[in-house]
Amino acid sequence: MSELLTHEEYKAIADGLTLASTAFVDGGFRKAASGGTFDSIDPATGKLLAKVAACDAADVDFAVGKAREAFDDGRWRCLHPAERKEVLIKLAKLIRRNRHELAVLESLDSGKPVRDCATIDIPETINTLIWHAEAIDKLYDQTAPVGEDAVALVVREPIGVVGAVLPWNFPLLMLAWKIGPALAAGCSMLVKPAEQTSLSALRVAELAMEAGVPRGVLNIVTGTGPGAGEPIGLHPGIDMVSFTGSTETGRRFLRYAADSNLKKVVLECGGKNPAIVMDDAENLDLVAEHLVNGAFWNMGENCSATSRLIVHEDVREALMPKILARVRDWRMGDPLDPSNHLGSLIDDEHCAKVSGYLADAGKGVETLVGGTVEGNYVAPTIFDGVAADSRLATEEIFGPVLSVITVKASRRPSPSPMTAITALPPRSSRRMPAARCGPRAPSVPAR
Repeated sequence: MSELLTHEEYKAIADGLTLASTAFVDGGFRKAASGGTFDSIDPATGKLLAKVAACDAADVDFAVGKAREAFDDGRWRCLHPAERKEVLIKLAKLIRRNRHELAVLESLDSGKPVRDCATIDIPETINTLIWHAEAIDKLYDQTAPVGEDAVALVVREPIGVVGAVLPWNFPLLMLAWKIGPALAAGCSMLVKPAEQTSLSALRVAELAMEAGVPRGVLNIVTGTGPGAGEPIGLHPGIDMVSFTGSTETGRRFLRYAADSNLKKVVLECGGKNPAIVMDDAENLDLVAEHLVNGAFWNMGENCSATSRLIVHEDVREALMPKILARVRDWRMGDPLDPSNHLGSLIDDEHCAKVSGYLADAGKGVETLVGGTVEGNYVAPTIFDGVAADSRLATEEIFGPVLSVITVKASRRPSPSPMTAITALPPRSSRRMPAARCGPRAPSVPAR
């Protein structure tokens, strides 16, 4: 299912794509009420892919009304669980059938290597939908212990209309993470993809209709954060918001909930994650493999990226050459070439931000590899001699940058307000009483 095509085959698919570029509401495509659009740009080439509908509060309000109508009349939530399961499994099968098109679309829209889209993102999207579909008829209600004259039931019910706001680093997979559980539960949805990567969500909405998801149940509202994201957070007709993105924006959604209907808010925000290699580390080849994968996979545009290496001085000299050798094996170039491991960063603005960190490395910091920028391509970069309290060590860069901090004794890593993941050799992990640890792992969700 995850077989790769050739570079020429992927380019041919790209040339033949027909791109949807308007919002998808109540079972059909519609322009923004204002008629406004924004440009969707291929970050690898700078070419215009599409002019996408710039939805605003009026569009959000219309979509919420259609989602509420669909929820209240029960066209989805009142279906037999087996029927909802069948529809979600059919959607997963349609994604599988269209996997090459979706992999190319995802790569063009985000700059991600098509090899990752085809072998990781698409298969995991399918698996996520199937997992939640299979859970539909396997999660049971509960009874509570009461006296003989009563029966107490704990019943699982859909929360209502769910607003989902997606990031740009894993557009399809994060879409599946949001719609999988919400649709399985019987909710109606309003999804706002990141403005940089709207196209794959629109295509999946089409496939969802083909699979049998009723109109009004899955609505895609395209637009910017201030234009469409904020109205979703503030709308009183939305019962829950699920957001994945920056910590700063996550705080905004908590404020939006407080300023509106106290809707439930679920957040997955940023991280500044250390890998800690102590003096008892074994199999340094495997350690190097995990570190390079954790730091540079997806161009480091990953909230669980390994962005800090805290290494004991006794193993540093043996480990660093192994890391550098592996980094030099990673090819960077055209995202549609399946032989490339690294594509471009998401856009000019983000590339400038990452480039700023490269320029601000400071005195005493040595660039072991990388440090170059061409267009939106940033070479995988390793800095040595990084101070534990520097910006490189404490701020989320969200790019292909690994900061090396050498320590002389076993001690806890320097604090960062954004640490989400810690990876450790197995025996050392027991020395970290307050850490969330992933022994022998490049990144482990730890929220």
